[in-house]
Amino acid sequence: MTGDWRTDRIGAALRGENPTVLRRLEAGFAVIGDVQFLPGYSVLLADDPAVRRLSDLPRAGRLAFLSDMDRLGEAVERACRRLDPEFRRVNLEILGNTDPFLHAHVWPRFAWEPAELAGKPVWLYPPGRWSEERFRLGPRHDAVRQAISDELDRLYATP
Repeated sequence: MTGDWRTDRIGAALRGENPTVLRRLEAGFAVIGDVQFLPGYSVLLADDPAVRRLSDLPRAGRLAFLSDMDRLGEAVERACRRLDPEFRRVNLEILGNTDPFLHAHVWPRFAWEPAELAGKPVWLYPPGRWSEERFRLGPRHDAVRQAISDELDRLYATP
């Protein structure tokens, strides 16, 4: 997966050109992460690239974004629990330190993680985890991608 979509992830999602999109949600897009050293890592992108922080949204928009984040987190949790018996939990984060648009990280956490990192933020993983080819999103991640998509479909089919 290469191309201009990475420089304008939200615009590409709006145009149907972002290949990481799992599903359109109420306030944004659920996407699978570019890196999968923790299989199932996903991101919620706000659907307006001009929105930089949660507080930029009106109250109803904030609640919709947070509800989408909750559902994406639940979908990742259900999918990862089904696919990996060593799944432990999901961490949800809205940071905004690097990318200028509103987004939320959904990190699955597993019992097989190195002991020195298991109870710490994923940002403390070695830099190579973010760039090694074996962790780049690819066909080997189709099962987790499909499982999260299926769970999102179930969650959004239910009021």
